[in-house]
Amino acid sequence: MSFELKKTIHFFFDGIRPTLRNRKDLRQFLELIFASEGIEFESINFIFSTDEAIYHINKKFLGHASFTDIVTFSLSENGNPVVADVYISIDRVRENALRHGEPFERELHRVIFHGVLHLCGYKDKSKSQTREMRKREDHYLSAYFG
Repeated sequence: MSFELKKTIHFFFDGIRPTLRNRKDLRQFLELIFASEGIEFESINFIFSTDEAIYHINKKFLGHASFTDIVTFSLSENGNPVVADVYISIDRVRENALRHGEPFERELHRVIFHGVLHLCGYKDKSKSQTREMRKREDHYLSAYFG
């Protein structure tokens, strides 16, 4: 007997409710990113929260006592389809959008795509890795927003 793995992408809101339009289209686009990058996934949870909540997650689990816009946890073992929780600080996204002169919606999608790219194996620890990550983010933002 054979069965196809049901792929799921969920959006949760913890203490904050950003405008996240066209969730069905976004889910389909995220599936396209995984397919384009050659990565299988099973389940991704995006949890949108506040600076304070993400700060505590960052400190507790990663040992970083700093604010960040995203914390990505892959919960799957190597070689298996990706299962992950992606925590996003809406406060930080809003501030970054203002700082970079970007519309909030575009910056929010950049961060969402950033998390997916981490799950696809992209890193951003070095300057060259950061350049490659930004290039992929820009590619997918252009494809998504047209």
